[in-house]
Amino acid sequence: MESRWNEMDASAAIGRMGKDFGQDLALRVYTSQLIGQDTDLVIHGGGNTSVKTVFTDLLGRDSEVLCVKGSGWDLVSIEPQGLPGLDLQALRDLRALDGMSDEEMVRQLRRQLWDPSSPNPSVETLLHAFLPDKFVDHTHADAALVFGNRPEGLAEMEALFGGEVGVLPWTFPGFPLAKKVADYREAHPDTIGLILHKHGVFSWGPDARTSYERMIQIVDRLEQEIGRRLEGKQVFVDVPDYTEGSFKLVASSALPMLRRLISVKSEDEFSPYQPLIAEWRPTAEALAIGEDHENCWELFWATGPLTPDHVIRTKSAYVVARADDEVLADKIGEYTMGYSDYFHQASMEREVAVTMLDPYPRVFVIKGVGLVAFGKDKKAAIAAADIAEHTLHGKMMGQALSSYEALDPVDVFDMEYWSLEQAKLGKAKEASLSRRIALVTGAAGAIGRAVCRRLLDGGAHVVLSDLEGEALDKASAEMAERFGATRVASVPMDLCEEKSVKQGFRDAILAFGGIDILVMNHGIAHVSSIEEMELSDWERVHAVNETGTLLCFREASRIFQHQGLGGQVILNASKNVPAPGAEFSAYSASKAGAVQIARVAALELAEYGVTVNMVHADGVFADESSGRSSGLWDVVGPERMAARGLDPDGLRDYYKGRNLLKVPVQASQVAEAIAFFAERRTPTTGAALTVDGGHAQTFYR
Repeated sequence: MESRWNEMDASAAIGRMGKDFGQDLALRVYTSQLIGQDTDLVIHGGGNTSVKTVFTDLLGRDSEVLCVKGSGWDLVSIEPQGLPGLDLQALRDLRALDGMSDEEMVRQLRRQLWDPSSPNPSVETLLHAFLPDKFVDHTHADAALVFGNRPEGLAEMEALFGGEVGVLPWTFPGFPLAKKVADYREAHPDTIGLILHKHGVFSWGPDARTSYERMIQIVDRLEQEIGRRLEGKQVFVDVPDYTEGSFKLVASSALPMLRRLISVKSEDEFSPYQPLIAEWRPTAEALAIGEDHENCWELFWATGPLTPDHVIRTKSAYVVARADDEVLADKIGEYTMGYSDYFHQASMEREVAVTMLDPYPRVFVIKGVGLVAFGKDKKAAIAAADIAEHTLHGKMMGQALSSYEALDPVDVFDMEYWSLEQAKLGKAKEASLSRRIALVTGAAGAIGRAVCRRLLDGGAHVVLSDLEGEALDKASAEMAERFGATRVASVPMDLCEEKSVKQGFRDAILAFGGIDILVMNHGIAHVSSIEEMELSDWERVHAVNETGTLLCFREASRIFQHQGLGGQVILNASKNVPAPGAEFSAYSASKAGAVQIARVAALELAEYGVTVNMVHADGVFADESSGRSSGLWDVVGPERMAARGLDPDGLRDYYKGRNLLKVPVQASQVAEAIAFFAERRTPTTGAALTVDGGHAQTFYR
């Protein structure tokens, strides 16, 4: 491992932040980000850093302040606001206490904040405060965990560093650990850092560069020793040459089934499950472990995480198995029973009364599939997968060195059920469509974009599908920019091609793990009298509007049944189904055919908890948010304007004037109707909702 310190970048950081926040804090941010950029040191909020500096209050009085990483900030992107300042002397005075509860510690930390609106300081704030050094860095470096998480790891680290770096046995984070580290530091003033066994590494120094580069020095020495010992050894088995197609085929079948098997039952009868979102990675190391699953099962099932901090994102154990539905179901059943035993034994030993979290696994390593991780959203799933990748590598390396030894399960339990760790996950109420995955066809169009925005606004993860090209790319980019790239995926699909539809649905599954909501918003139009209708135009419109709908229903039906979590299908039909217009036979007939397919699907899918409903819209000329015009009206509009002698504004006024309510129909209003069915607010299936301002011809009788 090499230092990333760069004098020009350090000077730039001072130039950017020094005037407003001071040089100390500017360099603290700079080296914190250097640490965060190296995933072998920290990942997803792990680790913390601090600096002791001076703040001046409104009366011009100087005070010693500790600026330490705040909760919710990640080192890779931290800014000065993510390092809240606290009264340093008041924190140091707390060292005189014999003991302090975690809850009292949190209260004391908040009392000493320089700015009351700051985020909660790190739970290891007192450890930083009690150390005498100006700069302190803390990481969960992989090398320390790989080398240290072995029966002989503690003794060998002591021998490796020879007193230059301290090594302390595991101690639970909080007030007792802070005092123990401070006592060690005072007794060993010449040390450059400290390794906490099965936890992480601390380094310190009088300036930002020294503290940071001491961290690199410690970790590099561990990496060099690991490399020396593993030279010539094969850590992972060889993997057959799997093709990309075989990966996708097996994974797209496994993921929806896994979602069902690990979904928590809900008390909501309309939405009986709380599914999770998946992140799939066919990495070389995961495939190797999956290939050797029989030998690797015990390593990843019976031993805990590299560091207990990981347990809240990945749980302690992973499922390692071959890609067989029955086998995976059995393994998950075994896992849940094992988790229940672990919980009850640990809670009895610790004599605590806490509510058991769901007992389902979060990480799978499957033969021929690779790594699959789950979370409440894609961001959480990615975090779990990132941690799992490091864990797969670390455990196999430790096993190759000698044998991997994790922390005692009771100590892992302490961390998993520690209230201060649970607070990191947040308890905010979830949005109506959270944990749901929606596939929207025709997503690049005016109504399609409005639908995607509404579903994303409701918390869903959305797969945008349309013909490959600039329109789909722009729509996807718009959604990603507004709602975050982790919740948006783009899958090109040609509904006239059976193979393309199959592949599109498969890719949608691989993006997030399954499909819960299908919005069929696709449609093309053609203006012609029956007398002048060309058969090729008729067939082209029916291929998209009717046959495309059939193909989507067919793939969705198979997925919904295999997934077993229910689902919602909404077909954006048309006012032309109940009230067709002249010279619009191809569109009207094809949409009517699509509606009949939907009605039959409602009959067939009800037993699987899947609702199928329709929306009949009329007169939507554009997506009012993006300004994109409706593709249908781009085709229909010119003829309608010519027939009535109107310009575009006049045509809009005409359609507004012909409905009973005399209102324009907006794309966002159609999207809201679709969201009504997607959110399953009522137990309704086989129904249609009109969004047309009111047309007597479309009244249902």
